[in-house]
Amino acid sequence: MIKAKLYNQAGEEKGEVKLNPEIFGMTVSDELVRQALVAVMANKRQVIAHSKDRSEVRGGGRKPWKQKGTGRARHGSTRSPIWKGGGVTFGPRNVRNFSKDINKKMKVKAVLMVLSDKANNQAIKILEKLEMTEPKTKKFADLTKNIKMEKSGLIVLDKMDKKIALSVSNIPKVEVIAADSLNIYDLLKYNHTIITKQALAKLEEVFLKK
Repeated sequence: MIKAKLYNQAGEEKGEVKLNPEIFGMTVSDELVRQALVAVMANKRQVIAHSKDRSEVRGGGRKPWKQKGTGRARHGSTRSPIWKGGGVTFGPRNVRNFSKDINKKMKVKAVLMVLSDKANNQAIKILEKLEMTEPKTKKFADLTKNIKMEKSGLIVLDKMDKKIALSVSNIPKVEVIAADSLNIYDLLKYNHTIITKQALAKLEEVFLKK
């Protein structure tokens, strides 16, 4: 039986919660997790590097000197790659596509595998609730300290809450995410995953669709 420690909003331990084995009891495949992570990172990648070829370099439209009679080598344009300031041959182009496809079932399975691995390593903690009437960074800092959230943590909510997001924004290495946006990249990026009880129900709704 898979369990996780339950805390109140003050960070006080209140017992344990049984976790759904369909989400937190998966057998982990390192290869599938790697494949899903590579796909996510490739799809996040922005193509910035771009070199101009001879058709894009400014100037050089006129022949630099006549074809014959000067004793110099023949040239048609100063935009040629062999000229200083000319175009670049075989340089990086911004039309490259690094995106990778991975089907939805594999993507979901990989997320569940990471959640299962975290549950087995006591890296998942459950909160009874998480509510804020106004943004308060200190309250969140005290919570992370009390539940011994070392190094970094991802807080999973049933839906995004602006007050909570603002409260967390000044705490280093802590991030907030909605349950329906949970992805393998963020799960692996942070050491601990803090899930509210409402978010647990939302995870079942999102990942166990029939």
